[in-house]
Amino acid sequence: MSELEALQTTLAAEHAAVFVYGALGGRATPELVEAVTAAYTAHRARRDLLTAAVIDLEGDPVAALAAYEIPRLETARDVERAALELERSAAATYAFLVASSTGTTRRLAIAALNEAAVRELVFRGTPETFPGLDEFTDR
Repeated sequence: MSELEALQTTLAAEHAAVFVYGALGGRATPELVEAVTAAYTAHRARRDLLTAAVIDLEGDPVAALAAYEIPRLETARDVERAALELERSAAATYAFLVASSTGTTRRLAIAALNEAAVRELVFRGTPETFPGLDEFTDR
């Protein structure tokens, strides 16, 4: 897979994360509002960086879908669990981008992977030796 294709895959994942975090924000309890808002802001920034990276490689950035599946959000724990799953997914996506890129793109992917791993902890995740790589998970 080319670096451009890997960027497009990651951009598509960020579109989904931004959409779902928007829904989570509407259901977040006062205790979760700050963490959900910070994650939403971070994913929007990453989405914008990825869009610019795709354009820099003379690609046409993949568009967001009209809608994404929203998990059940009946309780504060549901919101927290959904946010944790988003961050685990982001970590896996950025680990893929690390493996599929070099130079500036790889540095961006490593930073995003680290940030996603830290946000997992905010949403009651457990520290992982190799975040984003299920085959090496500590769970």
